[in-house]
Amino acid sequence: MRISVLQTDMAWEDKRKNLQHLRNRLEELRGKTDLVIAPEMFSTGFTMNSRELAEPASGNTMTTLRDWAAAYQMALAGSYIASDQGYYYNRAFFLTPDGETFYYDKRHLFRMGNEAACFSAGKNRVIVPYRGWNICMLVCYEIRFPVWSRNVDNGYDLLIYVANWPSPRRHVWDTLLAARAIENMSYVCGVNRVGTDGNKLSYNGGSAIYSPKGEVIAAAPDNEENAFTAELSLDELKNFRKKFPVWMDADRFEMF
Repeated sequence: MRISVLQTDMAWEDKRKNLQHLRNRLEELRGKTDLVIAPEMFSTGFTMNSRELAEPASGNTMTTLRDWAAAYQMALAGSYIASDQGYYYNRAFFLTPDGETFYYDKRHLFRMGNEAACFSAGKNRVIVPYRGWNICMLVCYEIRFPVWSRNVDNGYDLLIYVANWPSPRRHVWDTLLAARAIENMSYVCGVNRVGTDGNKLSYNGGSAIYSPKGEVIAAAPDNEENAFTAELSLDELKNFRKKFPVWMDADRFEMF
């Protein structure tokens, strides 16, 4: 499967501009990829202004992305500010070109950014089936919580983290992306932004795809917008799991 990562800057709380920026990238990738992944809150930046910016699944942002997934014949993933029955969520999405929609609401809200005061926490992890792959979508801060990402019995083949991960903590991002790949015997894709947001926080990227051995398969240059594509092999992953079946001895974190 061909996976394209978009490491972008974002116009603060400007959905129209960010959507147009995404469309320009999709035009460039037409016919060249199966899945395009944008950073966390790609259409607004990591803002706590949920009441003003939230949209339902039937709103313009998701409607537009569903249309583009069909038109460009590629799956689209990322996260946005969602409203649902009076609650607000930092909601990851996965939209297939065939019209299937999958949503995951961020469970671990960023305490230091007061995210829980503006968003509700999700309750359920979601595994997305797409073209023979099983894909787990998580969001930013959740990379710090390995129990939530535990890959029991190879339930997923690709783990995606979409993020707004600031530059001062970059070493943590790099280290934990590799760790999550190794411990879960899965491909891991981390998609971060660059630039400076409306809170004056700086971001230097670090978007990359890791092999199940924790090796970097492809990565974006630091401090610049970039789109890169890598082709991942499900057969190679299955062969590695068969040859080196660490997963069979993994803890399930059940109560004793």
